[in-house]
Amino acid sequence: MSVSLALFTRDLRVHDNPMLHTAADAADHVIPLFVLDDAILRTGFPSPNRAAFLVDCLTDLDATLRELGARLIVRRGDPVTEVLDLVTHHAITDVHLSGDVSRYARQRQRRLGDALDEHGARLHLHDDVITAVAPGAVTPTGNRDHFAVFTPYLRRWTELPKRTPLPPPHRLRLPPRVTAHALPDPGAISRGSTAPDLPGGGETTGRDLLGTWLRDDVTGYADGHDDLAGDRTSRLSPHLHFGTVSATEAAHRAGRSAGAREFVSQLAWRDFHHQVLAARPACSTHDYRSRGDRWRHAPDELRAWQEGRTGYPVVDAGMRQLLREGWMHNRARLITASFLTKTLYLDWREGARHFLRHLTDGDIANNQLNWQWVAGTGTDTRPNRVLNPLRQADRYDPRGDYVRRYLPELRDIPGPEVHRPWTLPDHQRRELDYPDPIVDLAEGRERFLAARG
Repeated sequence: MSVSLALFTRDLRVHDNPMLHTAADAADHVIPLFVLDDAILRTGFPSPNRAAFLVDCLTDLDATLRELGARLIVRRGDPVTEVLDLVTHHAITDVHLSGDVSRYARQRQRRLGDALDEHGARLHLHDDVITAVAPGAVTPTGNRDHFAVFTPYLRRWTELPKRTPLPPPHRLRLPPRVTAHALPDPGAISRGSTAPDLPGGGETTGRDLLGTWLRDDVTGYADGHDDLAGDRTSRLSPHLHFGTVSATEAAHRAGRSAGAREFVSQLAWRDFHHQVLAARPACSTHDYRSRGDRWRHAPDELRAWQEGRTGYPVVDAGMRQLLREGWMHNRARLITASFLTKTLYLDWREGARHFLRHLTDGDIANNQLNWQWVAGTGTDTRPNRVLNPLRQADRYDPRGDYVRRYLPELRDIPGPEVHRPWTLPDHQRRELDYPDPIVDLAEGRERFLAARG
């Protein structure tokens, strides 16, 4: 009786999962394993929002695996120790794992591979599970190890043939006498309250969302993806982060409309950031391209930004959406990040840390490198680009509906006037529970440009 082990990480699905598919084909029995990694839990990275979403994902994955004849084996501790325990007790010779790119994930892969070698077993890494195109699968000319500019990367990414999405395994069989812990409670992973409007997780939910998006909405994505109030986005990012939806399958099924092409380019952006982080793992905490920034230390301004009390409604609406939903519209992410780094001139790491504390889709590659792109320390070819929040509001929330949705204290201000409450008559301003702007935009821009030299 041969037994293989499928170690789940950020690939919590049975559809189009080469890691699980290969493990199931390679042996008579397979152990689907997820380890709550104590090293990750100690860092606080599993925030309450992500912990709740993760438990939804694990619960749904366990239910689907049971339908296929197995179940999810959940353990807590060091992944290497837990895998070796199963390898020893079940004479496992092959362990399958989806490749990932963060410093910790790559360290874990090395430790696991070395430990399995010592026990006469093999680690099989599958690098096309978490992303549609594996990091390093396409590289620029000149012996460079990664693309630093998105447009040429997109061209090569688009030209590269993608694998065909896989169906779920037809049948799975567990070996006898496999011990497992019960599925965890979110509070055992991360303490604290979750966002009140947090979305639900799991492959079933993710596939339903993907199907609805591709059937009803993707064709309008090219024209509407920046419309803040219209919210014409897929909201698939948490599912892509946890792997309940396959990026490969999403790209394969998207179609050929202009909206589909724009949507697929966003999947390419995700892969672009993963290949940058794979080549430059230090950029999760250090500047990809240092500009010699001397970031200000202004705790009160940082707190106002975090709480959505800067006095600029479009900025504050984005920050309140984050607190309410554990998610933020992508255009709002750009506006709020630019305001923190280019107007307040506060360190991008402060913003990235706050986003990771609340975003359900909090992802080291995409979060950190998007922040660096906006801050001008990353891959943006125009590092001094500043997004004026008022111009952004006029363009992407022209009627003010997005602001009124998330700032109830401004709901009675009609139309675009909501973006500039400081221009209201004094008696109206006094009735608002809303602050005056904490910074003058022109002064903030001059401060940033002067600091950049």
